[in-house]
Amino acid sequence: MGTMGNDLVREARKRARLTQRELAELAGTTQSAIARLESGRTRPTFDSVLRMVRLCGMDLDVMLVERDDSDWVQAQRLLALTPAERVARAVRTARTMQRIRGGQRDDAA
Repeated sequence: MGTMGNDLVREARKRARLTQRELAELAGTTQSAIARLESGRTRPTFDSVLRMVRLCGMDLDVMLVERDDSDWVQAQRLLALTPAERVARAVRTARTMQRIRGGQRDDAA
């Protein structure tokens, strides 16, 4: 499952306020094995990650969803801008955000 699995186990353990030693006891393993897993020195299977997460009193919610490429499309559009155009766009966005936060109208800037 790669580093995502390692991160999920660490996050679940921390949210459950368990030490590595406590999780190891629940899992029937050693603290050093948990440390190796969390540090990415071992690559757990999906089933192992799910088991560890559940031992922490949590569960994983895995879903297949339609892919959304909107971020990639937006990034490609921004890459087509010159540096000056990017700066101008950023300034316009910052001014708009300031107006929104300050409750100002568009013509007040």
